[in-house]
Amino acid sequence: MFSKNSESVYGHNEMTYTMNVEWGALNPEQTPVNDCHEMVQDAKGRILLLTNETKNNVIIYNKSGKLIETWGTEFPGAHGLTIQNTGKEDFLFITDTVKHQVYKTTIDGKILFTIDAPDEIPAYEKMEAFVPTETAVLENGEFYIADGYGAQRILHYDERGQLLNSFGGKGEGDEFFDNAHGICIDYRNSTPTLIITDRTRNAFKRFSLDGKLMEIIHLPGACVCRPVIKGDYLYAAVLRSPSLSNADSGFVTILNKENKVVSNLGGSEPVYNKGKLNPLFQTGKIFRNPHDVCVDDEGSIYVAQWASGKVYPYKFTKL
Repeated sequence: MFSKNSESVYGHNEMTYTMNVEWGALNPEQTPVNDCHEMVQDAKGRILLLTNETKNNVIIYNKSGKLIETWGTEFPGAHGLTIQNTGKEDFLFITDTVKHQVYKTTIDGKILFTIDAPDEIPAYEKMEAFVPTETAVLENGEFYIADGYGAQRILHYDERGQLLNSFGGKGEGDEFFDNAHGICIDYRNSTPTLIITDRTRNAFKRFSLDGKLMEIIHLPGACVCRPVIKGDYLYAAVLRSPSLSNADSGFVTILNKENKVVSNLGGSEPVYNKGKLNPLFQTGKIFRNPHDVCVDDEGSIYVAQWASGKVYPYKFTKL
């Protein structure tokens, strides 16, 4: 953090921001939140927040932080929120870690179909083994589910919700996961790939769409949540640093197209020695447990926080 014209500035290199902690603040008696888990922007430019508060699971803001509307009372374990932009209408994918299900909905909350534990896979003989944390959607409507709190498998479905493939799972080899918390499609190169979180191991892993490991992006000191790609950059909330005893040790990290960390909001300046990243760590107490980021069409970042005293999202405006 540094000051510019009396404003605090966060980040490093070409990715620096000012912070507004009051951006999404609402009346908690009327529009409460519990854990603020994930956020997306829809085709209308609105910012959607998912919380596991069943009085209003989905809170919709404009980019100025004004409340537009709310919906949802049926997702006690609301965790993952992914938007499918078809060019005609938007759809949402919501994961629920309490109900052990994934839902495809309309943008206003009508459930179109539900995915249960795929019991044809031995790891899912019991429903409770399926604790999905995230989804990612291909342009053709096929989608992936990351079972980050369950059996650690990545499940590939067709657009109707029929299982096509499964890979990953718990294990010590590079192709396995320990907290496959997030997943996204990376279209920045000619061939789309998957980037999947391996949070406990402080890494993102790149896979082909059919589940073959291609690359490991090591991020020492960073228990990363889901990867979010906007333009040439990858953004992620870092829940905490494992090297620090304080649980409230998170920050936000930004990587360029070459998978190099270029900026950390609330975290240490990225330093590479002989091509290896020095361990990252929190440097400013601006977050408690950041859980997700949304990057809007103007490059601003919205940060949702878990177990943070029921705070509303913060907004960071790019300089």
